Amino acid sequence: MCDYSLEAYRSRPAEEGEKLTLERFPSGSMGFTTGSACDLAVCVPAESHLLLQGIGDTVRESSGVGAVEEVVMTRLEDGPYKDAVRFSNGVEVLLQRFDVGLVAVVVGSPEAQPRSATAQAAAEPELV
Repeated sequence: MCDYSLEAYRSRPAEEGEKLTLERFPSGSMGFTTGSACDLAVCVPAESHLLLQGIGDTVRESSGVGAVEEVVMTRLEDGPYKDAVRFSNGVEVLLQRFDVGLVAVVVGSPEAQPRSATAQAAAEPELV
């Protein structure tokens, strides 16, 4: 998912295993890209798992997290920006609050998440 503030830019979906960087686009909005050129926004779907590396002091101190954390991409309902991440301690932080240059590795997408046994059984035909 890409924040609506990045709609003016070319974009593509993120791929599992991909290494992204957080950059400030010319519009002033923060978003993921594959380099510092900011000519292509890489959209990460909600519920994707990311490994963040290089979390800055301000976010670490205010959120009670370390410099490297696994997070879940989420979308907030209120405010001018929507793209955020949720840490394992439940704290949600807008991408706008992170430092430029933050590295994110896509470790899992919602489609790749394991299904519960009940959901899997319901999706598979019964053998007779």
